[in-house]
Amino acid sequence: MAGGAAQPGAELLNFAQFRDSSAQRLAYGYGARSLRELRAREFGRLAGTVYLDHAGATLFSQSQLTSFTKDLVENVYGNPHSQNVSSKLTHDTVEQVRYRILAHFHTSPDDYSVIFTAGCTAALKLVAEAFPWVSPGPESSGSRFCYLTDSHTSVVGMRKVTMAMNVTSIPVRPEDLWSAEKLATATSNPNCRLPHLFCYPAQSNFSGTRYPLSWIGEVKSGRMCPVSVPGKWFVLLDAASHVSTSPLDLSVHQADFVPLSFYKIFGFPTGLGALLVNNRTAPLLRKTYFGGGTAAAYLAGEDFYVPRQSVVERFEDGTISFLDVIALKHGFDALERLTGGMENIKQHTFTLAQYTYTALAALRYPNGAPVVQIYSDSEFSSPEVQGPIINFNVLDDSGNIIGYSEVDKMASLYNIHLRTGCFCNTGACQRHLGISNEMVKKHHQAGHICGDNVDLVDGQPTGSVRISFGYMSTLEDAQAFLRFIIATRLRPSDGQHLLQATPGEAAVPRAESEVQSAVPATMDRCSPSPQEDAPTGSQVWNDLPTAVDAVALHPPLPEATRTQQTPSEQAAGVPEGGLGPHVVTNLYLYPIKSCAAFEVTKWPLGKQGLLYDRSWMVVNHNGICLSQKQEPRLCLIQPFIDLQQRIMVIKAKGMEPIEVPLEENSERAQICQSKVCADRVNTYDCGEKISSWLSKFFGRPCHLIKQSSNFQRNARKKHSKDQSPGTTAALSLVNEAQYLLINRSSVLELHQRLNTRFRGLVTDAR
Repeated sequence: MAGGAAQPGAELLNFAQFRDSSAQRLAYGYGARSLRELRAREFGRLAGTVYLDHAGATLFSQSQLTSFTKDLVENVYGNPHSQNVSSKLTHDTVEQVRYRILAHFHTSPDDYSVIFTAGCTAALKLVAEAFPWVSPGPESSGSRFCYLTDSHTSVVGMRKVTMAMNVTSIPVRPEDLWSAEKLATATSNPNCRLPHLFCYPAQSNFSGTRYPLSWIGEVKSGRMCPVSVPGKWFVLLDAASHVSTSPLDLSVHQADFVPLSFYKIFGFPTGLGALLVNNRTAPLLRKTYFGGGTAAAYLAGEDFYVPRQSVVERFEDGTISFLDVIALKHGFDALERLTGGMENIKQHTFTLAQYTYTALAALRYPNGAPVVQIYSDSEFSSPEVQGPIINFNVLDDSGNIIGYSEVDKMASLYNIHLRTGCFCNTGACQRHLGISNEMVKKHHQAGHICGDNVDLVDGQPTGSVRISFGYMSTLEDAQAFLRFIIATRLRPSDGQHLLQATPGEAAVPRAESEVQSAVPATMDRCSPSPQEDAPTGSQVWNDLPTAVDAVALHPPLPEATRTQQTPSEQAAGVPEGGLGPHVVTNLYLYPIKSCAAFEVTKWPLGKQGLLYDRSWMVVNHNGICLSQKQEPRLCLIQPFIDLQQRIMVIKAKGMEPIEVPLEENSERAQICQSKVCADRVNTYDCGEKISSWLSKFFGRPCHLIKQSSNFQRNARKKHSKDQSPGTTAALSLVNEAQYLLINRSSVLELHQRLNTRFRGLVTDAR
């Protein structure tokens, strides 16, 4: 790991000095092609966003999509299984794309065939089902399936297929293959053709480690064997992660099977992958199921089936996703035009990764403790051994791991998109984080499953944080991420002021006295004054039997200093002698989920909590709920409820106020379904008028929807399988609970912690 130390609040590692001090030539950008112009022209949608999850899915360019759309508009593409003119055009275009794919990997149809699949996982499943496994018997010990433990879930899952054939699966640790002296030697028996399969990733999707492509030839030739058994070894190279940012020369490294997914390379189309099959291996593959287009002849009433001759026609069941295949042509064109090729992408992305790794690994707390723990098998010395992936966990100054969910949530506030968890690679996760098999089982028993937010169990991490770069990533992306880590972990502790900073905006200092006066009430600055906007009048409240009161809009004095009742207490009818330890001082409801609060002094209770609290939400054109993470301007939407007139008035700066009825018109309401925290809820659309208002304000299509009055959603019981209705509270569009309570002591403690952390940043900001 890189050494050195960074003082808290210090400037970022100078990129020019970093390049000059590097032992190798580092390439940033694409020569005469301006990276800044490329981002502005092709990825304008990234403005204000730091996207660092390219190992999960890279992004498509604007010109790629435009070119593909133009192609579809100008041509008629029919089903390639037909014989008409449009079908012939499709067939010929698809075949041209197959050739383009093979050329991209420096090979030709003479050596490899391209079988289109639904993705890399489908390609792996195809190999598992079609490989000529030999079950153990009296004359044979049977085939072996060996896989590197640093493999994707989809590779490890192949063992379930082999298990059904009694074929032995053998996991092999990377450290056992790194050392030449630990390699097994194949038993010399030239007549034994017992087939075995060894699978490993060209690049770890967990850490970015690039395993030697030379292993392919070593294993196939018998000079290197994962286990010592007689027979012939075939090699499956999982190339999905590797080929997203690096070239692969199959004329030199002739793996038998190469699965991949195209969205990892181009970002579009998704749901399309391929299995590249070495033509010398293809005749060995076996097929059981046959679908449309794969049969040369068959009978419906008799077990008679003759497969088509070529491996492609035999294994592409049904009609392929031919329009998506055609999109690949435009992906290759765009990639070549924008970057000049995969070698340039490899150098550019590695330069960003090496710079970020060096800067990140150098960060230290004032006591000298590292800020992060990086999980890597390399020192990021070369793109031959390391891809543009950095996997790490954030530490506190005592060396304790901070849960990845907390890091993820903080990153989202800075509009930084990264990934957390184990990344569908439990083997690598266990090895790097020191998680034993027993711990994995224990974590599962504690309720943790792959992909959830349970980041720590008994103080032990269940996963980590991953950032990854793509061909359109920039130095600004890397530095924004580093600034985020510095800002959230290395705040100076001296000074006289508290710095109030909004991610993406200039820091604005606030005097400490201002902070203390802001402690009461709320952190929501959008709330109106209750005297101006809250509904008043006894008639409003008498219609509803149950109501809750806020005793005061300002905090009560400490018990020891309270010698007489406050006017608020007298008005509320509080007995002489004080209110006791539990006092509701402020009431806020949020009629529209994620929008500004509505402050009241008294409010009715409904069966779902505070009446009309989070009864509405804003959704996008696809019906997906918007939150302030995706649309920060939601906090500028201010709703006011008038119970007397049965309306909600919605205001926003620069917009005319608009009214929405509190209840739906059952005859005109457009019913729809939405999702809140994994729950499906029945809702109705509040109409085109408010939809147009919201769409104008946000600059994109939006709708306002409300939970249907005849729909009931119940809270989930914690740690219980009993989900029967009536056993838990009824919920509106809230996430988990009817009420959210904030203790004043907790707010004071938070402000004290912020005061300590942010004090002194004013000087640095200036």
